[in-house]
Amino acid sequence: MKPFATYSGCSCCSMSRRDFLAATGCGVACAGALGTLSAPAPARAFQAGEKFKVKIIYSLHADVQPKPDWPNVGYDFRPVMQQTTAALQQGCPEFEFVTATATGPEEANKIVEADAAAGIDGYIVVQMNCWNRVIQSIVPTGKPVIYADFLYAGSGGFLVYNAGFLRAGAENYGFVASQRLEDLVAAAKCFNVVRNGGTVAQFAAATAKVRLDRAKKPDGMQCKPDQVDLLSTAECLEKIKGMKILAVERGWLDLAKFADQCAGIECVNIPFAEVNAACEAADPDQAKEIAKRWQDTAKLVEGVDPETLVRSAAMYLGQKAVLKKHGAVAITINCLGGFYGGHIHAYPCLGFHELLNEGLIGACECDTRSTFTMAIVTALTNGRPGYISDPVIDTSTNQIIYAHCVAANKPFGPKGPANPFEILTHSEDRQGASLRSVLPVGYMTTTLEFAPDRKQILFHQAKAVDNIPDDRACRTKLAAEPVGDIEKLFRQWDRWGWHRVTFYGDLKEPIFALADALNWEVIEEA
Repeated sequence: MKPFATYSGCSCCSMSRRDFLAATGCGVACAGALGTLSAPAPARAFQAGEKFKVKIIYSLHADVQPKPDWPNVGYDFRPVMQQTTAALQQGCPEFEFVTATATGPEEANKIVEADAAAGIDGYIVVQMNCWNRVIQSIVPTGKPVIYADFLYAGSGGFLVYNAGFLRAGAENYGFVASQRLEDLVAAAKCFNVVRNGGTVAQFAAATAKVRLDRAKKPDGMQCKPDQVDLLSTAECLEKIKGMKILAVERGWLDLAKFADQCAGIECVNIPFAEVNAACEAADPDQAKEIAKRWQDTAKLVEGVDPETLVRSAAMYLGQKAVLKKHGAVAITINCLGGFYGGHIHAYPCLGFHELLNEGLIGACECDTRSTFTMAIVTALTNGRPGYISDPVIDTSTNQIIYAHCVAANKPFGPKGPANPFEILTHSEDRQGASLRSVLPVGYMTTTLEFAPDRKQILFHQAKAVDNIPDDRACRTKLAAEPVGDIEKLFRQWDRWGWHRVTFYGDLKEPIFALADALNWEVIEEA
């Protein structure tokens, strides 16, 4: 039986993953679920030989993806759905499986209404694209439900929605976050609990036990030596006073509203037009030189023509120019909205990569909270770059996989060693130029989000163990084994959203010291 991960394939659905998180403030992602949980459905009596009937609902935009989103435009889900259904039918012959697809709540509600007379006893919902709100209609039926992630495709919505249901205490609900279809089949066998007269709460407990029993056990946390050049807490707080972040159109968090809680860091909004003007004013010969250097030093260049590289280099020079003009150390751009809307003419990914390698900050998607995090910790570590990602969790490998379409390749700072990198198209739309950084393994990493609006720091650590080459979703995928409990790691996404920022180094002590000095709370999510 092949795993999900054998299929290859960053987001714009009816509401993109970035728009969703920005619009909701990340905290109401499961509002529909939290307010509409129903009492568990009473178990029905089964006649001799009568099969338990399970509906598999695939939550996605279309059978063949028509637009940019995880996993990528043009992705054909049909073989995945066929294989998943076949695996369940073969692995659980005691059940009758029927299938459906749904793009959102309207179609999901129609399925539920029709199922009232169809004798459906339980559900499996597979999140195939990120933000299709289907599971929210299914859990309130009170029937036993398994919620599964199709990794590197539905993972954003899965993590956010799943955390909401866990927080709400849904009694009829189990989940699977694994690349192995065998793990979904093993969870599905738990429907036998209800078939044999047990409660949905017992069913949910059985799915949790299966998940824990089948999860890979943690390896040792012995890491390679990594001496971090740290500022003292006082030196860091002094250094960040007066730092400036440039937010290019529609930041996720309006830092100006919380200026008195931002430790002296200022955020200034500027329009796309200012960045475009700086790009157009860039020296064309210098842009060509930079593009040639990228071409010559990349391990691979695929799907990206020389003209696109030159435009990306001009974008980098434009970013440097506006940083200098405003006296800023960080820039974050609404890159997808800008590129899809025709407001910018090159992805800023390679420019961000270059800035990060220099000890400056280029941050994705106008995520001002993550940019704020990067500004503080890059200062604290004397130049170590942060890596913004959209994480994926895989219990079959005991890994959290940090995925995004850009990263530095000097993770230990501007004076540190460089790791290999590849230049590829931006994954979701297969356009422009982005980057896969093949990051070093064997080192401790620290992953953070600083929330000045709450005076909180979200924190976990993990040992970097692999780089995932799967073609689905974002290009760079650093896999790491978390320090602590991977089960606990499922529970904060509805409160904090999808993004995390990862730094190389064991930064626990200095982060906790910084939190004490700021009088902020640290939330250890693993």
